[in-house]
Amino acid sequence: MKIYADRFPRFLLQVLTDLFVIAWVYFWIRGALWLQDQVQKLGVPGQKLEGAGSALADNLADAGSKVGRVPLVGDELTAPFEKAAGAARSVAEAGQSQQDVVGDLALALAVITAVLPILFVLLFWLPLRIRWVRRASAASRVRKSAAGRDLLALRALATQPLSKLAKLGPDVAESWRRSDDSTVEALAALELKSLGLRQR
Repeated sequence: MKIYADRFPRFLLQVLTDLFVIAWVYFWIRGALWLQDQVQKLGVPGQKLEGAGSALADNLADAGSKVGRVPLVGDELTAPFEKAAGAARSVAEAGQSQQDVVGDLALALAVITAVLPILFVLLFWLPLRIRWVRRASAASRVRKSAAGRDLLALRALATQPLSKLAKLGPDVAESWRRSDDSTVEALAALELKSLGLRQR
């Protein structure tokens, strides 16, 4: 990460990282929706089964009601039609149950597919992002005062790589101790730059 930080400004790395996280979340949400749609297709046989069972039950019930109007033997002839209609309704219910199972499975797989990768990234990215926001906000608040710039310069002396400090001069620490304005400004600007901020 330090190699890339040397090549690119910090704010650019932040933007690229944020764009990557957005693309990552979008990709997995789209993938989860696609997976849900594909699994839902497994419920098509259940839909056909429910439709056929319901239609058959309605037809049998209708036929039974017509047969029931036959004088003397109508009631006896109606019983087989009612039993057959009940069996057809059971088939329709089985088709509906199959659709419910497929729907629940599709939803569960979609949630797992989306949530796990998104959580994986957020657990790493979000704490770092929050920490950067806090540091950048604090630095932005203190950079306007002389004491704040001196504090930023001290932090730069303590945390910045020696290669960057050496570019400011061989006696940068001594110049800071003497409160040399140009050195303090340069050190503060270096610390702000590492946070993706600019000296104002």
